[in-house]
Amino acid sequence: MAKTPQAAGLHRASLDKLHDLDAALELMYYGWRGMTLEADAYLAKQGLSRPHHRILYVVARRPDIAIGALIEVLGISKQALNRPLNLLLERKLVTSKRSPEQHRSKLLRLTGAGQRIEQRASDHERKVMREAFDRVGAPGAAAWMAVMEAIADHN
Repeated sequence: MAKTPQAAGLHRASLDKLHDLDAALELMYYGWRGMTLEADAYLAKQGLSRPHHRILYVVARRPDIAIGALIEVLGISKQALNRPLNLLLERKLVTSKRSPEQHRSKLLRLTGAGQRIEQRASDHERKVMREAFDRVGAPGAAAWMAVMEAIADHN
């Protein structure tokens, strides 16, 4: 019986383990990829990518965020933010206005179209998370949250 070829990038590789934590690292990598697969496909249809979604995600949760604060939250350089943010501004998914308190600072907010794209992309990811949490139950979900919090605190 011939094997059905899997779509490129949809399977977990059988990589050699060079360290006892390599299996966990691989699961984190493949888990992230599995969680974002549908969202990234949706974003690509919109002419957007993962960096655009990260910006939309943060701005949706912090309306009127200053560009400097966005850079800090995302942990990226001003140069890395420039191209994806400019596209979002050009496509009128994000608006920019001068801060009344600090005229040199620009405040960002999602437009209605930006809100819809962010919501739909995040909904794809939330669906994958919900299915995984339902599969492992409340104790498994709580353990995952604790591990991710510990990793995030390493920042």
